[in-house]
Amino acid sequence: MPLPYLKPLSSALILCFTLAACGSDDPAPVAKNVKPGWLGSIASKTYDGTSDDLLTAGLGKTGLAGARPAFADASAPTAAELRRDAIYNNYRALVDMTTTGGYGRLYGPNIDRSGNDSLGEGKIAGEEHIAFADDGTGRQNVTLMVQIPASFDSSRPCVVTATSSGSRGVYGAISAAGEWGLKQGCAVAYADKGSGLGVHDLANDTVNLIDGTRASRASAGTNANFSAALSDAELASFNAAFPNRIALKHAHSQQNSEKDWGQATLRAVEFAFYLLNEKYAAAADGGGKRADYATPARVTVIAASVSNGGGAALAAAEQDSRGLIDGVAVGEPQAQPKDVSGISIQQGGVLQTSIGKPLIDYFTLANLYQPCAVQAAALAGTNSAFNAVNATLGAARCSSLAAKGLVTGATLEEQASDALAKLRAGGWLAEADALHASHYGLNATLGVTMAYVNAYGRFSVADNVCGYSYAFTDATTGAVVAPLANNLAAIFGNGNGVPPTGGISVVNNLSVGGARADAFSLSASTNSADYNIDGAICLRKLATGIDPLTGAALSGSELAQSDKVRAGVAETLLSANLRGKPAIIVAGRADALIPVNHAARAYYAANQKVEGASSRLRYIEVTHGQHFDAFLGLSGFPTRFIPLHVYAGRALDAMWDHLQHGTALPKSQLVRTTPRVNASDNISSANVPYIAANPAGSEAISYAAGVLSVPN
Repeated sequence: MPLPYLKPLSSALILCFTLAACGSDDPAPVAKNVKPGWLGSIASKTYDGTSDDLLTAGLGKTGLAGARPAFADASAPTAAELRRDAIYNNYRALVDMTTTGGYGRLYGPNIDRSGNDSLGEGKIAGEEHIAFADDGTGRQNVTLMVQIPASFDSSRPCVVTATSSGSRGVYGAISAAGEWGLKQGCAVAYADKGSGLGVHDLANDTVNLIDGTRASRASAGTNANFSAALSDAELASFNAAFPNRIALKHAHSQQNSEKDWGQATLRAVEFAFYLLNEKYAAAADGGGKRADYATPARVTVIAASVSNGGGAALAAAEQDSRGLIDGVAVGEPQAQPKDVSGISIQQGGVLQTSIGKPLIDYFTLANLYQPCAVQAAALAGTNSAFNAVNATLGAARCSSLAAKGLVTGATLEEQASDALAKLRAGGWLAEADALHASHYGLNATLGVTMAYVNAYGRFSVADNVCGYSYAFTDATTGAVVAPLANNLAAIFGNGNGVPPTGGISVVNNLSVGGARADAFSLSASTNSADYNIDGAICLRKLATGIDPLTGAALSGSELAQSDKVRAGVAETLLSANLRGKPAIIVAGRADALIPVNHAARAYYAANQKVEGASSRLRYIEVTHGQHFDAFLGLSGFPTRFIPLHVYAGRALDAMWDHLQHGTALPKSQLVRTTPRVNASDNISSANVPYIAANPAGSEAISYAAGVLSVPN
């Protein structure tokens, strides 16, 4: 049997974990457990596992699958009610909650590590500790949280990270990684990455606190989750020009938080170590506790999560100079390598023409072409899978693209087919065709594009980049309306951090006739309701530095803004050097949000180039897997796709067995799944076969001489 993975730590590093005893060659006493200087006030609470708990907020398996719990007073929900709402909504956001799709049978609070329905309602007792990490200014205020279950085995300590996916709040990965860790008896270290659930109502000058309750900006001060960096005079001026607008943390913090997502994940681990030492270490000389219980050598740490959280876990492993992290197991990571030169990717021997592009590059491309592409006859059958694109607006986008020379063809079909071809050439696989309509129609594409352009460029809410803003809007006309107090009161519980969310819309300030929700607006250059082609072109310009209409480099103020965006992107790109740590990436081939050619495949190939024979990264690609398992509860999805969440859990199982028992990691491979014939069928292991320890040659994923080869 292979030996378990051992971290290469010196005794000096173990001794000096808190740095209090470092800096001398002389023997030193064990360091005292010291609260990190960047960690703010800690709020702690113990949950009994009956009336309330760590995993389900007292709702249990049944309650999580039921109706959303109501607030006693919708205008002023309590912190406890907001916590329950956040756990309810974030849990459901990342998994298919239907029993036919696997909830309560293949996964869920009631399913144990062996896959058996033995845990009842799945409530987990324990402690929850929450605090901000900050540089002292209150501008970062990254929310960190550590849950220590009552089942924590102090003789075999372990920590699992659950950095939030997307732009969600601190509970954003509770079903993706938190549940697995808690069931394993591990402490779970969460982080919202500094991008989650800070909502500043500029008209009324109110903000969220760390517990989700709202307060005036003046009373919150540096305890605000986020407030826009505007003086009173600047705020008054902005409100006069653009009344009833909203500022969001991910878009408007001016921190480019993504560059620090790895650090946030590492700090969550350090927070966990500090708490575990406070709880389990012996008393130190002079009072307090020692720092000799939770050390890198003793505690098994797995960096986990999905999507942005998965990318944060990879970034943390790259940056981990202290040996905190033992292994990585992530799903569908948003992770762009810094360098893919000399690398090519082949699927079934066919060269993939676009690989390893930054997120903002491929998102601005999708934002430009998706609403037109979904009109193509080739997608007529696939688009029945929740097609939320308005056909009239989509056709108008095609017409406007053609008029501007951005697609060819005289007919709608010719234009749409050309738009689809541009997406394929841009790195999307044919397996993702069915998802373009839902992703654009539900505003995932535009919402992410706008937020990230603002974040990368460190733009203020007052900049109104490309004429966009956020506001509540009228459902019939799209006109901007006054902020809805009850919606804002609940935003911590049901918001996802990127509008459209909680009733907040993306607004086109430059619409003919006045500001309107983007889908209701008229583009100034076309005087047409075409999903605001002017805004889409502007965002594309800022991402690339090129005018797509002329092919010329930008100049003047556009170039200055684009330079800021591209500089911000450069700060976030990853080295792909995991320092020899064992790691597993799971990704769905049909991912249309984060295409595998740009992220999972490209990162794996870059890692093989950088680490060579010392790499211990494995790549598992899953057919019929896509980004949003929650969509599997919608019509058309269950018979096309499978729950990728199943494989994220199996990757964690494999990493645990490797670290604890020396079991060899599975080799890189393609896993072929089979969607259900009918949505009413119960999905089973026959649909989602296990990852093979040694895949057949025809299913093996290989890298040699700069070429990543993936089976067809």
